[in-house]
Amino acid sequence: MSDIRQELRYTEEHEWAVLSKDGTIRVGITDHAQCLLGDIVYVDVPPVGTAVAAMQPMGTIESVKTVSDLFSPLDGVIVRVNGQLQASPELVNEQPYEEGWLVEIAASGDALDVLQRLLTAEQYERLLS
Repeated sequence: MSDIRQELRYTEEHEWAVLSKDGTIRVGITDHAQCLLGDIVYVDVPPVGTAVAAMQPMGTIESVKTVSDLFSPLDGVIVRVNGQLQASPELVNEQPYEEGWLVEIAASGDALDVLQRLLTAEQYERLLS
């Protein structure tokens, strides 16, 4: 069974999102997604300052099995990128909700309102079943 955390919000494309202390939204891929992908060997996300659109591709993630698109859960601008992933992409496999996060995005609108529109843990669990 996949690790689904109650405090996070989710997308149907298997990204998670959470409000950071500074008001940005931290984004990563779910435990379910990293399990399906297998060993992650490369993560490509746009640089800081890049505008992203909700449910549109914002990068790619490559595993030994495949290359998959990464989708932004919201409209906004990337304000921080997880630099550790360049040298250690396996962090996405090892700690998808901690050290394996992808980007932080400043929401175009109210961050809490944006998160409310994403799937709850219960809704995401139903999606997987």
